This record gives sequence, C-alpha cells and structure tokens, in this order.
Amino acid sequence: MKVYRDIQEFKGVANPVLTTGTFDGVHLGHLKIIRRLGEIASSIEGGESVVLTFHPHPRMILYPDDDSLRLLSTLDEKINLLAEAGVQHLIIHPFTKAFSRLSSLDFVRNVIVNQIGTKKLVIGYNHHFGRNREGSFEHLREFGPVYGFDVEEIAARDVEQVEVSSTKIRKALQEGDVDTAKAYLGRAYSLEGKVVKGKQLGRTLGYPTANLEVEDALKLIPAEGIYAVRVFSEGLQGIGMMSIGRNPTVNDENVRTIEVNILNFEKDIYNEKIRVDFIKRLRDEVKFSSLEELKTQLSLDREETLRVFA
Repeated sequence: MKVYRDIQEFKGVANPVLTTGTFDGVHLGHLKIIRRLGEIASSIEGGESVVLTFHPHPRMILYPDDDSLRLLSTLDEKINLLAEAGVQHLIIHPFTKAFSRLSSLDFVRNVIVNQIGTKKLVIGYNHHFGRNREGSFEHLREFGPVYGFDVEEIAARDVEQVEVSSTKIRKALQEGDVDTAKAYLGRAYSLEGKVVKGKQLGRTLGYPTANLEVEDALKLIPAEGIYAVRVFSEGLQGIGMMSIGRNPTVNDENVRTIEVNILNFEKDIYNEKIRVDFIKRLRDEVKFSSLEELKTQLSLDREETLRVFA
C-alpha cells in the first residue's frame, strides 16, 4: 500500500475507485466498504482502490474545547489495518479549519474530481461531507453525472440488528464490554505501548507485572477492571491477566495504571513495545481488606484466565 501524507502528494492513477472517511478502528462496517472498493477496482481496467482519510480526527478541529474524544486506533494502527484490508493507495490529508469550510460542491469538484480524478466513489450508509456535513448521497448522485464519476452507497452492516459504528464500539469499551467491541471490530481490541518500571508491588505478591505506557494520549483505554488478554512482542506470544485501575488495596496515590501479568514468563522486557489484545473481562477492580485476600483473588483470576484460553 502506498501512503500519502497530503493530497498534493497523490499524483493519480488511471482509474481511481475512492472511498473517504475517518475509519477510526477500521471495524466491520469499514471493511465491508473496503471489500467492495477492491471488487470494483479489480473489475475496471487500470482500476486501483484509494482511501482518503484525515488526521487529526475532524472532531478535534471542529470542537477544540471538547477533550472527551478517544480513538479506537492510532494513526499507525489505522495505516496497518487498512493495508491488511488490501487498500492500494491511502491518502492521509491534514484536517484543518480551512479544509472544514469547504462546501460539499467544492469538496467534490476540488478534491474528489480535480485532485484524485475519481472514476467511482463508494460511500458508507448515511455518509455526509463538506461544510456542516451538508453533503449527502443524494448530492453525490447529482454531482456524479456532471463531473464524470459513478457513486455507490453501501447499506448499513448490522450485527444483531444494531448498526456498526465507531461510536458504539467506543461506548462498549468504556463500559468494559470487550465482547461487543470484538464482535463489531471483527477482532480483539488492542493496546500498544512501552513497558516501563512501576513500583514492582506485583512481584512481592508473586505476580510480577509489566507496566504499560500507552504513548498516544487519545487512544481509548477500556474501563477499569481485570481482563484476560493475549500479549505480543518481539519473540513473545503469551497470555496474561491485565489490570486497568488504581490498585486500591496497595496504592494510596489514586493513579491509574495499566499492568499485565504474563503467565509463565519471567524475561526482562523493560523498554520493549508490546501489544495486548483484550479477550474477556474477568471482574471489576476491588479494594481488598488485606494482601492475603488480594493474593487469593489473583490466584482465582489466574485460574479463570487459563480457563478462558483452554
């Protein structure tokens, strides 16, 4: 996949088949659009699939005082996911105030037609674009014959009669519902980060943990609690139990940490990057009355984690 960090870098292909959107999380709904994009591109002589997305997320520019937005994928994760989905060309255009003011007509004429030379445009259900989201599928059907491109709308992809959306996945993760998130994403939700030194309290309890530092502040962290997870790093594929929370039994500083006890693993991986896939939520975080009670619960968590992966 070829990646362009500005639309000006894209020099065009013979017959671009385009879709556009934020693609946060690259979930099942997105993948349906991308699969259709590839089918159309392969059916046209010289056809190649093109995805136009934006960075930073448009909401950050349109609502700068709202710091509540958390994303399902970092920019690097999104690039990798789109490459795995088979996209041939990815344009990551800087989203600015000026860009947000483009009318729907200017967006079609200046970007879709003049810059990209689109042969066919594929959009998701209820897609809107341009200033104040004024553009719609109906607008595109009007513009297409005028500017020489076809447009196709993909119907909503339902999972148990619920439309898949990044917003619904975010809500599920914020509630600790990693099962629903996995069903909508088509894969386990993951975090990536660097292993940093903590207080090493887990080691004194017989459950040493790798403390994960997630570098992208906008990456969504699931709800506090205990999870069964898969752990990946260079040379490592393991399972473990992850704690997201304040460690109230042993920590009086009320600072949230993200720690994973990797089962049957003792190697020093400080400063290494690891990826953690959330497989199942085990329980809420609890403040125990003693360290012995905590150790007993950790033993039960370990047994449950092994059952999850049995």
